[in-house]
Amino acid sequence: MTSTVETTPVSSQALKKNLWSRIYSRVGTYWKGLALAIFFMTGAAVTQPTLAIAMKPLLDEGFSGTKPEYVWQVPLVIVGLILFRGVCNFFSDYLLAWVANNVLLGVRRDMFEKLLTMPDSDFKKGDTGRLLNRFTVDAGNVTSYATEVLRVIVRETLVVIAMIGVLLYMSWELTLIILVAMPLSVLISRSFIARMRRINQDMVNMNAELTRVVSESIDGQRVVKLFDGYAFERSRFSYVSGRLRRFDMRVASADAAMTPITQVIISVAVAAVIAVALNQANTGTLTVGSFAAFMAALAQIFDPIKRLTKVAGRMQKMLVAAESVFTLVDQASEPETGKERFTSRAQGRIEFRHVSHRFSDAQTDTLSDVSITAEPGQTVALVGRSGSGKTTLVNMLPRFVMPTSGELLIDGRDITSLDLRALREQLSLVSQDVVLFDDTIAVNVGYGSLHDASEAEILRALDAANLLEFVKSLPLGLQTPVGENATRLSGGQRQRLAIARALIKNAPILILDEATSALDNESERQVQASLETLMKGRTTIVIAHRLSTVQNADKIVVMDQGKVVEQGSHAELLAREGAYAALYQMQFREE
Repeated sequence: MTSTVETTPVSSQALKKNLWSRIYSRVGTYWKGLALAIFFMTGAAVTQPTLAIAMKPLLDEGFSGTKPEYVWQVPLVIVGLILFRGVCNFFSDYLLAWVANNVLLGVRRDMFEKLLTMPDSDFKKGDTGRLLNRFTVDAGNVTSYATEVLRVIVRETLVVIAMIGVLLYMSWELTLIILVAMPLSVLISRSFIARMRRINQDMVNMNAELTRVVSESIDGQRVVKLFDGYAFERSRFSYVSGRLRRFDMRVASADAAMTPITQVIISVAVAAVIAVALNQANTGTLTVGSFAAFMAALAQIFDPIKRLTKVAGRMQKMLVAAESVFTLVDQASEPETGKERFTSRAQGRIEFRHVSHRFSDAQTDTLSDVSITAEPGQTVALVGRSGSGKTTLVNMLPRFVMPTSGELLIDGRDITSLDLRALREQLSLVSQDVVLFDDTIAVNVGYGSLHDASEAEILRALDAANLLEFVKSLPLGLQTPVGENATRLSGGQRQRLAIARALIKNAPILILDEATSALDNESERQVQASLETLMKGRTTIVIAHRLSTVQNADKIVVMDQGKVVEQGSHAELLAREGAYAALYQMQFREE
């Protein structure tokens, strides 16, 4: 127990040190802009003690009339100093904003690169809200707070140092009183930092939850309306937003408490300064001008100290956001286990050899000792009840899922020995859940590495998918936007657009995952005709619940509870009067 208590703070301290290093190593990449910003901040900081210093000759000599030229000199100097400070502040703020935005661009680019290479299993954890929050909120907080913290620390520290120099010059005895009070206020403010860090961590998590709730309400708005889910959604939103409000108030109260506590300490110090100054004035060791200059410098030192005290809260927000961002950046990418590439187009022979699979959080195998072979150009259909392991088996082909044991070979090569991109170049997918991007028909058909497909190729693919006539009827033709989630297209049109995309890729292996199950009879016939064109000359793995769509398959594999229970053609399996025949007769009766 003792060991745990001792090592936890060390690891936490190491984590914070690592986060600081990673944040400011990125900021330091733009050191030229940063150095220039610090130069201008120094210029702005230098002007502040100058105003305080001007008080001594102004009161001791200007008001006495011994220096009549002060009447016009001092006002001009003050205006000039304020103008100079304004120019310096403008350029320092602009340069820091330039640094922050460039760092933000780099951070978001690294996050997006990681997002594209994350394993498929990471996306199944349902952490979409947190992922979006990292891009929209956390990344922005890291860079904005990083530059703000830098600006406050550099600028205000320079001002405080300059003011302390003025104070020492005017009266070292009075300055000692101030120097005793400062560390005390800093120590008190530090007691709030740990609490604020914990609350900020809770706020990050709750912001992600808020994003998830709102996103689900947007995506499921029709379900909410049709099933009268208004009260349930309001309850979810109220709970999350209420928790977020409470966290905000805790941070605000902690942040607000630091200021009055610091002010009380400073007020006691000021009272002591006035008492000592009055005593020095009575003894003739302190003039009115010196005291006024001292008090002017002291008055100006409060604000920078307060800003330096409050920057601790921003540091904690920055570190919490940075931890969230770098957690994503540091996540493991898809394992790249091989380097081999196909020297030419694959023939398309697929072999599952005694493949088993169990998810990390599962108690039983999803697949158990599955062996299936598909010869080049064959169509192999996987059928069976939901949850029998068909989708898991197919997801092994593009290495979205890896076998726990056994081998999966394409043209005699274990897929783990193949370069991941080289493997996926040989595969095309058309699924029930068609993914189309909020762009034009042309972009969606020629998506990805095929973006340079010519208009003629796209038109031929659309024609083969029985969609050309529809596209030509549109006012903008190929340049017609499909809308978010392709809401401007019907289900059948979306499926045929996905088929056209697969046709252009022209991969030797095709995966059809329930490609027609969500369509009406007329749309299914149209899509089925397009699929027959797509399947010609390709090895095709079909997942189907409607057995009527796979009767012509070269081989039908019946799966149940992760195992292969039957294999054969439609006629052979019917003749056996086994599991397939039972499924077929049940569907026939329903139809």
